[in-house]
Amino acid sequence: MMWWKNDNSKSKTADSSAQSASAIPRFLMPEVLARITSLELLARTVVEGFISGMHRSPFTGFSTEFAEYRQYMPGDDLRYLDWKLLGRTDRYYIKKYRADTNSQCHILIDASASMRYTTGEITKLQYAQFLGSSLAYLANKQQDAVGLMAFDSEVRTHIPAHSRTGHMRTIFGRMEQIEAGNETRLSAMLHQAAERITRRGIIIVISDFYDEPEAITEALQHLRFKGNDVIVFQVMDKNELEFDFIEPVLLEDSETEEQIHVLPDVLGDGYRETMRNHLEAVKESCTSNKIDYELLTTDKPLDHALFSFLAKRARQ
Repeated sequence: MMWWKNDNSKSKTADSSAQSASAIPRFLMPEVLARITSLELLARTVVEGFISGMHRSPFTGFSTEFAEYRQYMPGDDLRYLDWKLLGRTDRYYIKKYRADTNSQCHILIDASASMRYTTGEITKLQYAQFLGSSLAYLANKQQDAVGLMAFDSEVRTHIPAHSRTGHMRTIFGRMEQIEAGNETRLSAMLHQAAERITRRGIIIVISDFYDEPEAITEALQHLRFKGNDVIVFQVMDKNELEFDFIEPVLLEDSETEEQIHVLPDVLGDGYRETMRNHLEAVKESCTSNKIDYELLTTDKPLDHALFSFLAKRARQ
């Protein structure tokens, strides 16, 4: 399976001037995010703006899986009181969720060459960095230990999950240094991640998922077999989905540099059908393995991604 990038597309250079959250009129739009040079500032801006902009948060924790009951103590939040149990037994018990206990959250980012692609304001890799930083900030805000892994054909960055003081500065610093590298070995890297991460937790995979569906399925099954709660974000450029070229175009494989001349009106329909089938295969792989899946395009604000994802998890 071969995936192409437009030879004329270049990564947009971010504006070097950092902006404070108070100076940003619509701080969740991709073109504005691209101007924020500090990922720590960006993450705080996105998450806090996202939460404060909601009338009522749709989630009570990063993981909403029920864990156990405990007896009510004065001062406990009454939102977690089990009223049905109170009616039956006349006893006061609080529902505890896994978000109430320290968990591990691992952010896995695909930094292969295909993630360099863009026809808009930001590349797929930049969007993955923005999203990963925001989710890492949110997890840390809820006292979860956060880890980071970035890879292409091999692991380029691996920071084990910790919650100690100063750890998030390391996470954000290394996140900013991630650059698109070599060819994709996505499935092999996910297998490797499953072996490296020894404690069960939340694993968030952010990638364009340019790999064979069968190999992706086996890799995701490996992560789930280890008892992890796996979340998949498939990040795409809008043009990868729509293939809206009009004139004949020279396309170049972003990983092998092989080139081909393409007539859009001849190949367009076949390309779009192939892409739809691939996206459906990735989604079906996630569904069959009880993995949360979100398809994101780099032109969409991050608040859309966060709300859709967290609202879905809160309903489960």
